[in-house]
Amino acid sequence: METTERDQMSVGPQYSSRRAAMMLGGTALASLALGKLAHAQSTTITEVDILNFALNLEYLEAQYYKLATQGQTIDQVGVGITGPNGSAGGTVTVKANAQVPFQTTLLQQYAMETAMDERNHVTFLRSALGAAAVAQPNIDLQNSFNALAQAAGLGSSFDPFANETNFLLGAFIFEDVGVTAYHGAAGLISDKTYLDKAAGILAVEAYHAGSIRTRIFAAGTAAQQAASKIAAARASLDGTGNDDIGVGVSNGAATIVNADSNAIAFSRTTAQVLKIVYGGGSASGAFFPNGLNGTIK
Repeated sequence: METTERDQMSVGPQYSSRRAAMMLGGTALASLALGKLAHAQSTTITEVDILNFALNLEYLEAQYYKLATQGQTIDQVGVGITGPNGSAGGTVTVKANAQVPFQTTLLQQYAMETAMDERNHVTFLRSALGAAAVAQPNIDLQNSFNALAQAAGLGSSFDPFANETNFLLGAFIFEDVGVTAYHGAAGLISDKTYLDKAAGILAVEAYHAGSIRTRIFAAGTAAQQAASKIAAARASLDGTGNDDIGVGVSNGAATIVNADSNAIAFSRTTAQVLKIVYGGGSASGAFFPNGLNGTIK
């Protein structure tokens, strides 16, 4: 039975200002067509498919935070990762002794809460999907970060488990993508029960994203510049070039909130999300070296 529980990178010039990004953001949002599913398959997409798409992303986040805080994978602490008919869950590629050497008690406590939240998202979605829940795909938390570091122009390697700042930057990659993914999926869900739960998860992911961006902001200029390069890389990978705002200061105001000129969170289609988590690949790559499981992949 599943159980639930609540190397620094080199940096360069900061990503374009919040105001400039906001001006472009309205155009980007207009093209996202919230009610459309933009991916290459002609198969009819069901709400089960959408929830399984979300489950794939939750597996990724839960594994990252559980390894960072406890040095264990979620299946090692009792969370199911198998699929229909008991099909085996995938492996996690990660360095040995991945637990982050936290030096700040408050940050460690925050990381522990986030790890529990993401673990609970996995168990909730698996419970809601029942026998239809897909198995965890193979996940790469080592080579994937190196590839993203290169895409962002931050050097050839990056270890998110090396220290607290790197941990925050690794988390920054996932949480903003999660928020935009759930926002993009909202228009695809017609069942109000599912929509209500998806909105609840979106809210938690937004709490996480805001907390991470705040802590990166407080970490200083180098961390802010690194995060801004990552934001620019995400926008480039998804094909818009402008639907992501870095962390820093613009016109005397912090850029903690990743939103458009109407202060509405950015939205991404499933195809755009896949481009990011695949590192630009068309069917697999980066965090999912063999692709996602399910219909949307």
